[in-house]
Amino acid sequence: MAFVLSGGERHESKYLQPLLETGAVIRAGRGRPRIRPDRLVGDKGYSYTTVRKYLQARGIRITIPRRKDQGDDLCFDAMVYKQRNKVERLVNRLKGFRRIATRYDKRAANYQGWLTLAAILLWL
Repeated sequence: MAFVLSGGERHESKYLQPLLETGAVIRAGRGRPRIRPDRLVGDKGYSYTTVRKYLQARGIRITIPRRKDQGDDLCFDAMVYKQRNKVERLVNRLKGFRRIATRYDKRAANYQGWLTLAAILLWL
């Protein structure tokens, strides 16, 4: 699991590239950790041409519904998109920790530390 913090007024799609370059998945067996995921599932907030081109250049399959002003999406997989609720539930569980939901810490390093601790507690 990887976290990238941003300012509250910034759009999260601008931080997609640093987030994808931060996380690494350990392989079963030998070899370097995987940095590139197989697929990215996002909501309409990530439906930008720059995001789609970046993901296609890295060879990542995309499951992001198109906005109305972008036309029809012929290759959208609704069954895969339904799995996005797992991330939404994780965010909801992280906000169950009062310190994270209200963001008591003003420094990003402190907040990220508490966020990591909360993720570890949920994992255990």
